Amino acid sequence: MSAGLDVRPEEPTSVAELEAQVDSGAGRRQDRARLLLLVGGLAVTVVVTVLTLRIGAGGISTGDTVSTLWAKLTGTLPRTPEELRIQTTVWELRVPRAGLALLGGAALAVAGTLFQGLLRNPLVSPFTLGIAPAAAFGASMAILFAGGGTSSAALVGGALVSGILCAVVVVGLAATKQMQPTTLILLGIALTQLFTALTAGLQYIANEEALAAIVRWTWGTVNGAVWYQVVTLAVMLVIALPFVQLRSSAVNAIAFAGDDAARSLGVPVSRVRLELIFVAVLLTAVTISFTGIIGFVGLVGPHIARLLIGANHRYLLPFSALVGGLLLVLADAVGRVVLAPALVPAGIVDALIGAPVFLYLILVRKKAF
Repeated sequence: MSAGLDVRPEEPTSVAELEAQVDSGAGRRQDRARLLLLVGGLAVTVVVTVLTLRIGAGGISTGDTVSTLWAKLTGTLPRTPEELRIQTTVWELRVPRAGLALLGGAALAVAGTLFQGLLRNPLVSPFTLGIAPAAAFGASMAILFAGGGTSSAALVGGALVSGILCAVVVVGLAATKQMQPTTLILLGIALTQLFTALTAGLQYIANEEALAAIVRWTWGTVNGAVWYQVVTLAVMLVIALPFVQLRSSAVNAIAFAGDDAARSLGVPVSRVRLELIFVAVLLTAVTISFTGIIGFVGLVGPHIARLLIGANHRYLLPFSALVGGLLLVLADAVGRVVLAPALVPAGIVDALIGAPVFLYLILVRKKAF
């Protein structure tokens, strides 16, 4: 358990007092410094995302990319066939790809932050409840029996429905035990093993073409991103982020003081946990239905954000979104250049980068855990 989750010797009498104790006890920066860090993180994320738009075939420079974005914002039409080619390539292919990586990484990191805080366990991620294996099973069913391609509506629908149904089962069963964190984690582990075995069974009976499609989906990638996916995630985050931000104090109480102490401070623990886990599940299920299995962003992103900005969820939640989005954008960019012209799926790059970072956090920065 993270050192930041321990209750201070002097018991607080309100959530605000608890947050003040956590901030001062951990030696965190002042609010103004953390706001500056948020603004700086936003600026870096936007700049890096724009710079990655020039990566790819076609000889499109950074200037061409910026000109295209400006033309789209101002409604300027292309004047030459070359301008039309550049605008089509950037706006219809590269911007949706970068947008899906940015928003998908943000969604997974926010979900990971919520799970780690609400379950009071720094090692959980958006996949703790078995959502990812369930989505993989649904996608495999769609590929095998509905002929779904790696970006078809049948595949997206199968993955989304299966992931959400798994989460409903877990949360419903856990509700009979008053939403205890240990119960949620154990149920998630059990369903993870179940859906992993079911997916392996489907792979065993699949033909070569279907098997290859299933494996490609489980790698995790933002290849083939389209605008409706970007818009869907953008709308979800616009709704979800203010919703969880308004409940950040309640998350602080649960994460730092525990269920009993949080209830004594007036926090409706079971209701808050149910509401926010539902939000985290929905963000995770929708994201991985578009991208496939991308794991380490939701696990490592919150830890990196916590080391930089502190454990107070009022700042941690939005900063985790920035860190998660930036990590997945960078993973996709690395995957496009490391073996160019071949494309390495972002999920593979994410794991190759995330695993060493996570080992560093465990072995060197022990206080993060």
